[in-house]
Amino acid sequence: MRPPLARRQSIRSGRLTLVAEVAGEGPPVILLHGFPENAHSWRHQTGPIAAAGFSAWALNLRGYPPSEVSSHQADYHLRRLADDVAAAVAATGHARAAIVGHDWGGIIAWTFAGLYPALLDKLIILNAPHLQVYREKVWRSSQLLRSLYVGLFQLPLLPEKLLAAGDFRIVREMFRLMPARRGAFQRADIDRYVAGLSRPGALKAAIDYYRENVRSDGMALAASARVTAPTAIIWGERDPALGSFLIDGTERFAPRLTVHRIPDAGHWVQNEAPEEVNRYLLAFLRRN
Repeated sequence: MRPPLARRQSIRSGRLTLVAEVAGEGPPVILLHGFPENAHSWRHQTGPIAAAGFSAWALNLRGYPPSEVSSHQADYHLRRLADDVAAAVAATGHARAAIVGHDWGGIIAWTFAGLYPALLDKLIILNAPHLQVYREKVWRSSQLLRSLYVGLFQLPLLPEKLLAAGDFRIVREMFRLMPARRGAFQRADIDRYVAGLSRPGALKAAIDYYRENVRSDGMALAASARVTAPTAIIWGERDPALGSFLIDGTERFAPRLTVHRIPDAGHWVQNEAPEEVNRYLLAFLRRN
């Protein structure tokens, strides 16, 4: 079967215009990527979702070109990021949408679910803990060490200089070496991510997600989220940044929760184990 053709959709949210890559027709599934990616993160999912009778909306988050970049740190507060998802739901022409989020996209998805329950059909989270569970468990030594980079990202200028040095050498090595299943990213995939981060202001914007929400009430807003919709977590257990114990206890905040663990996949689970992720994702989307 020929994969459905993708098209670009502009979405106005506040002062910024966002761009989604859309494939297919039918009930919308909005896909939210993480750091430091863009909508290309969902290259293995959009075709199968569209072929299954849904419309796949892979959103480039604000600050990630071709979506617009803001130079104001406050524009990356989680409330505004959740508002972007609400604007995307409105752009689909449907009253509700299924939301799929990975990494930062997952944190945004948790926040959106708490703020906009009437717009949410189903919630699917990939390797992104509920922020209240994270806050309770981050002080474990095994997780604290993994999270030290968040403190580094609070510094001005230095994180941008480190990540951009040597044609984004650290970023490139992240995608080459961090996946538990090597070869999850081809050179062309990595080049596409780096090209986005190289656009004026984009790298600062990506890091401002961390700065703004650690320094403001953004994390507390996400931690307060309660989800009444059916919720699924797909978790690559060999994640070097997030311990799998961060899932435990999530049912307190999402009582209609199911969990699917993939033992030999890591942080970028949708790229490392796309067939397994797609099989579980589609089964969950089709569930009544």
